[in-house]
Amino acid sequence: MKQQIKDQINRPLRDLRISVIDRCNFRCTYCMPADIFGPDFAFLPKSELLSYEEIERVARIFIGLGVEKIRLTGGEPLMRKDLPILVEKLSAIDGLSDIALTTNGVMLPKLAEPLKMAGLNRVNISLDTLNDDLFGEINGRGVKTRPVLTGIKAAQEAGLGVKINMVVKKGLNENEILPMAEFCKNEGLELRFIEYMDVGSTNGWKMDDVITKKEIYELLKENYELEHTGAAYFGEVAKRYRYKGTNVHVGFISSVSESFCSSCTRSRLSANGQIFTCLFNGNGHDIRDFMRAGASDEEIRKRVVGIWNDRTDRYSDERTAETIANRKKIEMSYIGG
Repeated sequence: MKQQIKDQINRPLRDLRISVIDRCNFRCTYCMPADIFGPDFAFLPKSELLSYEEIERVARIFIGLGVEKIRLTGGEPLMRKDLPILVEKLSAIDGLSDIALTTNGVMLPKLAEPLKMAGLNRVNISLDTLNDDLFGEINGRGVKTRPVLTGIKAAQEAGLGVKINMVVKKGLNENEILPMAEFCKNEGLELRFIEYMDVGSTNGWKMDDVITKKEIYELLKENYELEHTGAAYFGEVAKRYRYKGTNVHVGFISSVSESFCSSCTRSRLSANGQIFTCLFNGNGHDIRDFMRAGASDEEIRKRVVGIWNDRTDRYSDERTAETIANRKKIEMSYIGG
């Protein structure tokens, strides 16, 4: 029986994000800008990454404490060798109801079917524009949209659930909001509009670059009839709507303009084995070295409980010019989304 833990403001621990690798085949403007993460950037050596057996062990402990959903992230998680083996290990753990993966989709034609057979339920695929030139600029490699669109099709054909993530940045891709909405609506894909966030310290984030959920919603309302569908579960971060007369949804993730700290149910495990209780907190809690030093499952469990119960993260609630400038934050490549 699970021992579900909650912190001092009654937020249950239900979701675990696991970053399996700290590198990506793109150098995106948002999270791994090419001027920082160039060919000479020192990524983590394999010995510093958690092994699949270590990830499985930590995941089993988290699931015993109430976690029901796991999402694999990166970097680009599909760059981790033999990833279906990890998915199979995780999907076999009693109590896990959902396992998902966030990806840029380029490697899905080869891996979608093996991942589905291993137990993966769904994928979130990043696609910020349908314009080839702009997409090449954003991904930093000049890659066109076709490989991602092919990956989306491969995921659908494999029977995976598919959601599309679109980060919107003022002055970059706000003109792509309606084309993306129309494309996803026609293809029966749920599109998630994500406010441009100040994750890490390398993307040059400024509040002036944010297109808010309200602005995007008002633009969509001018072109579509939207019906609010409400949260599917406690802690759901996306505010979801349905295009009237269809079963196609669109969602908004508004951690900048409409924070949801009070209902956050997520913990994150970085590629090098650090537990983070907030996407915007650079102060992790070591679990890798603790585990490798011989800690028992019970000792690890107690450490996780203590970390969760002691959390005081309220970054999105408390975001100010001072906190933006002075707070240490972990890079997206280490912790995922």
